[in-house]
Amino acid sequence: MNKQNLRDEIIRRSGVNPTKCMRCGKCSGTCPAFDEMEYHPHQFVYMVESGDIEPLLESKSLYRCLTCFACVERCPRSVEPAKLVEAVRLEAIRVQGNNHMTANDVPAMLDSDIPQQAIVSAFRKYTK
Repeated sequence: MNKQNLRDEIIRRSGVNPTKCMRCGKCSGTCPAFDEMEYHPHQFVYMVESGDIEPLLESKSLYRCLTCFACVERCPRSVEPAKLVEAVRLEAIRVQGNNHMTANDVPAMLDSDIPQQAIVSAFRKYTK
C-alpha cells in the first residue's frame, strides 16, 4: 500500500480528521503513558496527517497507549488521537500478521498498582 493510500485508510478506519489538530499538546500533557511513548499523541496525529506512518508501524508507542481516551477528553478540537493510535495499531497487526501479545499474557503482568482502566484497556486491545 502506498503512503497516501495508507494514510487515507488509517483516517477512514479511525473516523478521525487529523487536519483539525492545532498542535496545542493538551492531549500529550494529559496522557498517563507520556513517559513511556516514543511518539506522543500530538506527534502521532501530525505524523498520520503528513502520511509519515511507517515509523509509527514500527514504534513501541502503539502498544504503550492505554486507550484510556484521556487525550480525547482533553482535545479542544475533538481530534481523538487514541482512535488514530488504534487504527495504526490494527494496521501494524495486519502487516506483521500478529499482535505482540495476547489477552492470555495480560494476567501475568498485573499488580496491585495498575489502574482498573488500564486492565480493561489491555484486554480490549489484545483480544482483537
